Amino acid sequence: MGEEEKNLGQRIAEARKAAGLTQQVLCQKAGLSYSTLAKIERGAIKAPSIFTISQIASAVNVSLETLAGTVDNKETTKSKKRQSKSGIRFVFFDVNGCLVRFFHRAFSRLAAESGVPADVIETAFWHYNDEVCKGQLSIEEFNRKTAERIGIASMDWQKYYLEAVDPIPQMQELLSWAAGPYQVGLMTNIMPGFLEAMLKKGLIPNVNYDTIIDSSKVGHIKPEHQIYEIAQKQTGCKPEEILLVDDSRANVMAAERAGWHVLWFDDYRPSESAKNVRTALEPAE
Repeated sequence: MGEEEKNLGQRIAEARKAAGLTQQVLCQKAGLSYSTLAKIERGAIKAPSIFTISQIASAVNVSLETLAGTVDNKETTKSKKRQSKSGIRFVFFDVNGCLVRFFHRAFSRLAAESGVPADVIETAFWHYNDEVCKGQLSIEEFNRKTAERIGIASMDWQKYYLEAVDPIPQMQELLSWAAGPYQVGLMTNIMPGFLEAMLKKGLIPNVNYDTIIDSSKVGHIKPEHQIYEIAQKQTGCKPEEILLVDDSRANVMAAERAGWHVLWFDDYRPSESAKNVRTALEPAE
């Protein structure tokens, strides 16, 4: 067992205890299995993914840098990354509506298979969407409640979602590029387990994310101010060093109020929006 893995496990165990959480409660908050967390804490898993460490960091409310043990090398890490003319060091990308499209295709497919009008399905979907994206409702409960509301026996929303996902190439290429010179992360309102499934299926770029803010893990959704506070803490950056790229005006306005840089993604002009982000990330002299 390497000293690095042992130290990571110790840091996680200490952060969990400081937060007053048992292993079981942390597993629930972070969406991990008990065996996975136990192995990480005792150092048996050599290299937990950044996604897993980010989930744990969010659940125990410490920065990713602190948990990963890179806090002492903070300036060294930043020096290896670029800073834009406007002071941006960290870029958060939204997922749904920014990196991928899915809504209309998913609703249309479910409507065609169930015989229920798409507008009825969409109304039921939005009725429960915030709850499930905050992790207050499991995906199983969401499926059951939505099926009951639209009058069908059962449904598997994740299936329809994954089949309907349509990557937005301009933004995916931009994210892959930005991950080189800048620190990057995902910040998304999303249902439990969906982000992991998308990463596994290659539906979003598999880059070295510095942090991932999954609403269903942190218990808050954009544009609630708490999620921006959690996200900023995870980056280890100042507000004025963070950029959010998002397709929701409400979300970018909330980020602006938090002191972040913001760019609104226009789904109808993806190339133009991607170009605007690249311009915002022009390096400092």
